[in-house]
Amino acid sequence: MPEGPELHLASCYINTVCAGLIFSGKVEKSEVSKNPEVLFESNAYLISATSRGKEIKLTLTPLKEEKNTLPGRGRDREGLSQNSFQQPMDLVFRFGMSGSFKLTSAAELPKHAHLRFYTKESPHRALCFVDFRRFGRWEVHGTWQLDRGPCVMLEYEKFRGNVLRNLSDKAFNKPICEALLNQKFFNGIGNYLRAEILYRLKIPPFEKARTVLEALQHRKPSPDLTLSKKVKLKRENPDLLELCHAVPMEVIHMGKEGYGPEPSDDAAAFEEWLQCYCVPGMKSLRDGNGRTIWFQCYPARAYTPHPILLLQESSPSCSASPGDIS
Repeated sequence: MPEGPELHLASCYINTVCAGLIFSGKVEKSEVSKNPEVLFESNAYLISATSRGKEIKLTLTPLKEEKNTLPGRGRDREGLSQNSFQQPMDLVFRFGMSGSFKLTSAAELPKHAHLRFYTKESPHRALCFVDFRRFGRWEVHGTWQLDRGPCVMLEYEKFRGNVLRNLSDKAFNKPICEALLNQKFFNGIGNYLRAEILYRLKIPPFEKARTVLEALQHRKPSPDLTLSKKVKLKRENPDLLELCHAVPMEVIHMGKEGYGPEPSDDAAAFEEWLQCYCVPGMKSLRDGNGRTIWFQCYPARAYTPHPILLLQESSPSCSASPGDIS
């Protein structure tokens, strides 16, 4: 399942490939998709994107057009008129298990292209939302989901404060590996990120979340340290919440060439970057939600896994890449 970094890279990809492109006509939905119709039509419009955690917002912005009318007949003061039948529209996407965006020739649409935006140029191209498993969703006139917290990548200070202010929430009664998937507090963290974060800090994945996080409320550097030493100490000894920001940012920096659903050099670099998730020799267990957590240390002193939940220590068939990770 694409996680926060993949959603952010997808928004960067959209903004890169759509820069300078003018789109036109209706937005087209596949017949098999159960998502809503996008009732948007314009002679000329632009597409831009932004991300927040595990969501992407596409903004469709109609362009002003010069009217072919005589002076004084229907022209405004600037000689321009707004597309009167269409206002800007926001579409919020959640990628599910396999969602991605791809700009392609309109004559050769990829399979499972469930939403298509066509360019005005000739020959036409299409920006497609591709989702072969069809778990992805879009919301017309959408807004960021209200029950999702601040983005771990782009709103770090708000994210950190939201966690530390709400440690009394019942979400933190759960093991830390399960709490890290709660998008109310860790918007953008998914299965591979939680494994990598806990591995780096050698935190047992089934330790109680509140026990792990309460110590961070009182973590303050000595006032005698200089600013440069404080920065160095923070960089060399990050805490859990700092890594919830830093580890996704490492993935983003790896993908600076652009996000795409096909295997690439970036995917090979990503697999080399992984230290824990799906790495041979690591252990794995199912958490309380049935998700596999990968780790090296013991899951927790007080944790005794049910025999049904115990998995093999490594999975050679597990293949990880930025676009298809769950």
